[in-house]
Amino acid sequence: MTNLPPPAEELRILDAELRQLDLRRAVLLRRRAWLVHTLRAAAAPQPAQGTGAAPGGPPPGPATGVAARRPETTAPGVQNVLLVLGGVLLTIAAIAFTLVSWGHLGIAGRSLVLGALTVGVLGAPVTLLRRGLRATAEAVAGLGTALTVLDAYALHEVAFTGADGVGYTAAASAVLAALWAAYGVRLGLFHPLPLAVATAHLPLLLWAVALDAGPLTLTAVLLATAAGGTAVALRAASAPVRVVAVVGALGTGTVGVLSAGWLCWSASDPGSAARAAALLVVAAAVAVVTGHFVPNRAVAAAAATAAGLCLVAGSAGVLRVSVPGEWTVPGCQLCAILLLTAERTSLPLPLRQGLVRAAVAVQGFAVLWAVPLVAGSVLGPAVQAVTPWSGAPRTVRDAVFADVTGPAYASTVPLVLAVVAAALVVAGHRTPRRLAVMVVALVLGWAALHVLPVALQLPYTAGLVAQAAVVVAALGLAVRSDRADGGPTPLALTALLLALLTSVDLALLSLASESATIGVLVTLTVLFGAAGRRPRHAPFTVPAALAHATALACALGASAGLRPPHTALLVLVVPAVAALIASRSSASRASVPVEVAGAAAMLLALALAVPDPPMLALVLSLCGVVAAATALRPERRAVGWAAAALWLAAAWVRLAAWEVGTPEAYTLPVTGPALVVGFLRRRRDTAVSSWTAYGPGLAATLVPGLLAAWDDQHWLRPLLLGVAALAVTLVGARRRLQAPLVLGAGALALVALHELAPYLTQVVGALPRWVPPALAGLVLLVLGATYEHRLRDARRLREALGRLR
Repeated sequence: MTNLPPPAEELRILDAELRQLDLRRAVLLRRRAWLVHTLRAAAAPQPAQGTGAAPGGPPPGPATGVAARRPETTAPGVQNVLLVLGGVLLTIAAIAFTLVSWGHLGIAGRSLVLGALTVGVLGAPVTLLRRGLRATAEAVAGLGTALTVLDAYALHEVAFTGADGVGYTAAASAVLAALWAAYGVRLGLFHPLPLAVATAHLPLLLWAVALDAGPLTLTAVLLATAAGGTAVALRAASAPVRVVAVVGALGTGTVGVLSAGWLCWSASDPGSAARAAALLVVAAAVAVVTGHFVPNRAVAAAAATAAGLCLVAGSAGVLRVSVPGEWTVPGCQLCAILLLTAERTSLPLPLRQGLVRAAVAVQGFAVLWAVPLVAGSVLGPAVQAVTPWSGAPRTVRDAVFADVTGPAYASTVPLVLAVVAAALVVAGHRTPRRLAVMVVALVLGWAALHVLPVALQLPYTAGLVAQAAVVVAALGLAVRSDRADGGPTPLALTALLLALLTSVDLALLSLASESATIGVLVTLTVLFGAAGRRPRHAPFTVPAALAHATALACALGASAGLRPPHTALLVLVVPAVAALIASRSSASRASVPVEVAGAAAMLLALALAVPDPPMLALVLSLCGVVAAATALRPERRAVGWAAAALWLAAAWVRLAAWEVGTPEAYTLPVTGPALVVGFLRRRRDTAVSSWTAYGPGLAATLVPGLLAAWDDQHWLRPLLLGVAALAVTLVGARRRLQAPLVLGAGALALVALHELAPYLTQVVGALPRWVPPALAGLVLLVLGATYEHRLRDARRLREALGRLR
């Protein structure tokens, strides 16, 4: 059976098809003209070579341009522009006549002119439609609808001058909407129906405003208007009418729902809240009906989601004024859970999906409501680090929110988080994203347990025990969730991270009491150390155990009354243990994290020992021992350089503590090992140059010695430095080594120059002033005379040095 469209719609389709046929006919006529011209040109005598167009080319002359030129617009387009422009101009003229020239006529003349003009313009489309001039009829009808608005205005100014403006506008908009709708249906015109639908959204609202209706009545009127627009959108066959109805329904419906929600949540008594909630229920019913009849699945699901949110908002508004404030959000959660029962109903699938999305959105809002307390419970214990061991507070809440007021309505936050976590666990078994859902459920469950002591205001000691239980539970879950054939699962990894975060919070929270701090740190060290026995968890748990052990060493030192430099010796136990653990697990993934944790503890020990130089020297030496022990492993040979640097720094700090100012005391400990290393390296690799092997070691002593000797007024340092430079020069000459020979000779020459400088100064001062320039000129002459000979000698010296190693 074929469903025929309404006459007006069918007529519009036929007009569009005729316009397409006209356009196609014009194209075909142009093509025919070009083909005729081509055939005639082929039948005519061919022009001489070089005097005409080539055979087979396009015809010359204007015909080619005519055939190739395409019109920039179509005839229907030009027609529509002209008609619309004419209608607009006539409408403007009518408005100007009504508003400006109205007073030149009497009341009879005004009514006669405007009424006759309106009737004539509205009747003209009948004749135009009979002649097939539909576009012209639409333009004239548009002018007629504009004139009806002017008629309504004129009628108010003449006959209803005492009527209220808002009330009269409401009545006029209702009458005009009905007239335009009847006019459009009767003549089958295009624009009156959308205009009538748009105008029909005004009467109820304007009447309510004219009657000074309250907010509740105005909200009901908005929702009723939205319901009417929705009905029109569902029943209309014309696309423009549907679009206008949908836009109007969405606008008035959105404003009405927001207004109802505000009235419901701002109500001061259950009765007012219930009345506003009833409006939200009506809006939800309209949305559900819309979703049921809309063929588009996405639109139906969105309508059902809006309906679910309206129902929950209405219930929450009633609960807000009926139950204690902390139970409002759990009540909303209960309503959202009831929405989930739609899964087992016979509603269409899009509606069920929309209601489920609304329930999920409500649960998300509930989690956001709980975020302030969770964030405060996680970050609040850090305040205890400012004033450690200031005394145990009465409750955990006092320790977490020491200087600030905690969030209101915190007692039900654990329940809210637990409900969401339980819902995710139940839903996780029926979704393909089960792993991600279970991870989120685990985080929410941890948050519920983490804030439980704060929400219940447990005693301080009980709160610490509860937090420790959370750490144990998270570690146990990580062990149970681990795979047997690979690394930790995302669930196990999440549990480990939550255990680490809880342990840090627990350690900070325990800083309020000395005994609590030591007990908690011992417990955490043992817990994470035991968990580190599993190789898959060791990269996380063993460094955590070392970190807690470092904090424990600091706490024990402070408890024993030790100064920070002496406490550093206790802290050094942790790097030693870390080096031992890393040596036994060098092939596992935990080796690097363990060594990083040990290095961090070593840096802390050095920082603690800085105020006491002798103790700092001892700590540096012990750190060097730990680094040297690490360097015994084949894959950690490079750590030996760090050990040497630590020992050298220890020696320098000890010398500085002894107030030793002689630079050789600092440089000789560098030169000796450097020369030994260079000697051993040249034995293994003969290609290594003497500059690489011995240059750094010799320069480390000779350069600072020269700088010190240049300002030294005594004879001992220059003598010893000169002897050492002579010995280095002789060794370089004997072994034919370039670096010792050049460095030793240079140092010896500078020492000699330093020693002869006073005498040279005396000689220069005793000579006449013309002698130095004369000697300089003589030297230049001699050098110039023997330039070639000197160049040859220089080349020989360079070649001799080049032959040295």
